[in-house]
Amino acid sequence: MSYTYDPSQYYGPTNEDAKTIEYERNFVAGDVVVGTGYGIQLLLYTNCALFLWKRRKHGWLPSVLLIYMTAMLLIESLFIAVQARTVQMIYIDNRNFPGGPWQFFLLTQFAAVNVIFDATLFVLTFLSDLLVLWRCWVIWAASGQTKLAWSVLIPPIIILVASCVMGTMWTIESTKPGLSFYSTLPWKYGTSYYALSLSANIILTLLIIGRLIAYRRTLLQSLPADLAKHYISLATVIIESAALYSIFAILFLATYAVGNPTAQIWLGVASSCQQIANLLIIYRLVEGSAWQQDTLVSTKPIHFRSGQHQGAVSTNFGVGRPSFHIGAPPVSVSDGSSDPASEVKTEEHKHEEVV
Repeated sequence: MSYTYDPSQYYGPTNEDAKTIEYERNFVAGDVVVGTGYGIQLLLYTNCALFLWKRRKHGWLPSVLLIYMTAMLLIESLFIAVQARTVQMIYIDNRNFPGGPWQFFLLTQFAAVNVIFDATLFVLTFLSDLLVLWRCWVIWAASGQTKLAWSVLIPPIIILVASCVMGTMWTIESTKPGLSFYSTLPWKYGTSYYALSLSANIILTLLIIGRLIAYRRTLLQSLPADLAKHYISLATVIIESAALYSIFAILFLATYAVGNPTAQIWLGVASSCQQIANLLIIYRLVEGSAWQQDTLVSTKPIHFRSGQHQGAVSTNFGVGRPSFHIGAPPVSVSDGSSDPASEVKTEEHKHEEVV
């Protein structure tokens, strides 16, 4: 049979209202956004995983981070797969469902692919929140005051536990026959869940930013500005605090709460940005530029092989007056590898001069 296209004819849906059509458009757009974010995640994961694998015998942290990254990537891959399958079911396999594709999606949330979709989204968010919680503790404990670090984390920990409970209820209720995450009860659970999760992230973000600003003042009093910027910069603040995710999570929560169709896009953007933020934090860890628990209390020198200051800088902010030491430049030893951490190396030696 031969077909011809007549631009004057209307070929769009005839049994759906304008808002439903917008939901369908944004659902497809969100799927494209998630796919784009997944590509960025694969690139970051590969870079981090290669370095962590080489360093897996150097302490427990590289192995733990590698396991965490791999688990997150596998869950994210499953999330991508079931979302792609859902789009196929909606727009191809059941294109003539009464009420249209979006109605089919809302009425089939109990299907296995949709249950997996909701469950993986919840697990990814919860595990990502735990990473930000850990980074907040590390940054606050960098001054040596671990008790203070634990005390400031009590409120976000309580909020995260509450969000876990609400997220579990949201996932269960959203996947019951005849319900979806846009139904009244699941919508209330979902709004509460994301509000709690976002609140915890905002609190952690503010705690991290506030602590880094305090450290900045301390470092600028003791170190040259260009050396202090190695650990205190705009990139440090944004990446360490996962502020990128918080911004888009706010947009998703606002549109989801009012029933705006663009929530489908912001959900994809927020989910992708959350995973990208996690990998950027880990990348800074393997690169050697992220904050460690002993960053301020360590007497180990930090060697900078680029910039105006060549040599070793030792910091000691743990006891007494902050001090630093600039020593002779280290001898460069190359093993033929191109590790991200090759620009920053540490070695223990005695102070030759204290300023």
